[in-house]
Amino acid sequence: MARDDLIQIEGTVKEVMSGGLFKIESEKGQEFTAKISGRMRRYHIKVIPGDRVTVAVSPYDPTHGLIVYRNS
Repeated sequence: MARDDLIQIEGTVKEVMSGGLFKIESEKGQEFTAKISGRMRRYHIKVIPGDRVTVAVSPYDPTHGLIVYRNS
């Protein structure tokens, strides 16, 4: 699936889990499990609990996503 096909959702990091996963809560109360995208890893952008982030979620599996932007 191309990156353009993913749904962009704003949320807040609630918890840092093991294995590089994060628990994200959207503004509407939905919960996501997300990992950091490759570009954020490449440029060593850190994500901590409480950060506002943009998550790219697949329309086929809306419970998993990629953190593509940190709003801090």
